[in-house]
Amino acid sequence: MKNKTLPLHADTVGSYLRSDAWKQAHADFKAGKISLEQRDDIVEQEVKKLVQAQLDAGIQVVTDGEYHRSWWHIDFLENLNGIEGYVPEKAYAFKGVEVRPYNTRCCGKVAWNENHPFLEHFKKFNAIVGGRAVAKFTIPSPNQLMYPAQWDHGVYANREEFAKDVQQAYKQAIQAFYDLGCRYLQIDDVYWGSLCNNHDQPTFAADKAQAVANIQAILADKPADMAITTHVCRGNYKSSYLLTGAYDPIADGLFAQTNYDGYFLEYDDERSGGFEPLKHFAGNKGRVVLGLISSKFPELEDKDQIKARIAEAAKYVPLEQLCLSPQCGFASTEEGNVMTEAQQWAKVRHVEEIAREVWGED
Repeated sequence: MKNKTLPLHADTVGSYLRSDAWKQAHADFKAGKISLEQRDDIVEQEVKKLVQAQLDAGIQVVTDGEYHRSWWHIDFLENLNGIEGYVPEKAYAFKGVEVRPYNTRCCGKVAWNENHPFLEHFKKFNAIVGGRAVAKFTIPSPNQLMYPAQWDHGVYANREEFAKDVQQAYKQAIQAFYDLGCRYLQIDDVYWGSLCNNHDQPTFAADKAQAVANIQAILADKPADMAITTHVCRGNYKSSYLLTGAYDPIADGLFAQTNYDGYFLEYDDERSGGFEPLKHFAGNKGRVVLGLISSKFPELEDKDQIKARIAEAAKYVPLEQLCLSPQCGFASTEEGNVMTEAQQWAKVRHVEEIAREVWGED
């Protein structure tokens, strides 16, 4: 499949609800009933089932569901050299739910870890897919490390020095995944959502400029036949959220100054604002993936309303450059959103059906 065709008109953000067998394996491992190897073997079997379930649902781009991780971002970041995971005094302040406290921080000079466990995870996942679909892999954005709480721990004199090492680590990561056969990498990014939420802060301009610089640096040398997309998130934990704010404050930077192949955007409720910021997408050759289907709640959206919203977005971005997806993953953390697996797959099929009715077959 050629790079320019990704993402397809129907896509998903990537994470899926953990199965009962997955949950039992992790509980047994924590209780000391099974070894790490036994747990991982069970997880691998669950990935196989998940891949088949995606294929059965008609999905042409499949993921491993992020089954090998507890968090959408931390598991990747804490396995970089110079970054460690730890339990902070306060957790993320999501609306209406108590979040499990865990975070990352800089503990040394940052560098790519050639033995990063995600490499083996992708290798096994890609073998499971076996060419039956596009195997998409997801990792967090380098921007996730740009908060002072992540980097400002006495190792680096300033954020610029820190960012350069982070950029280099990500360049090597992208190449490493490519060398293993990865041709579709999605980079998930809550930092842009934070900027939308905090656009009135005195550091906003500098923070946005650093975010653009990070992305352009890691995309500068990407292989021509590798699609790299991004998902701009506002937080996803047990069907709750962390951030609010329309895309207006960041649109000129994100849409006009970065060269992603696709932009997964959350448009499932009023927190996301309108489509007008997409005017900054003029000239961008990538695709805008409209997250109009909620992954947070089980109710199916009205098809006609979704089609009307797609038509509205097409006033700013050509219809052929638009796609449809759930607004976020179904389980950004192992806890998952508040719905059943059957309801999750109903949502996925809903996306596929609407996309076929709007664009036809990809």
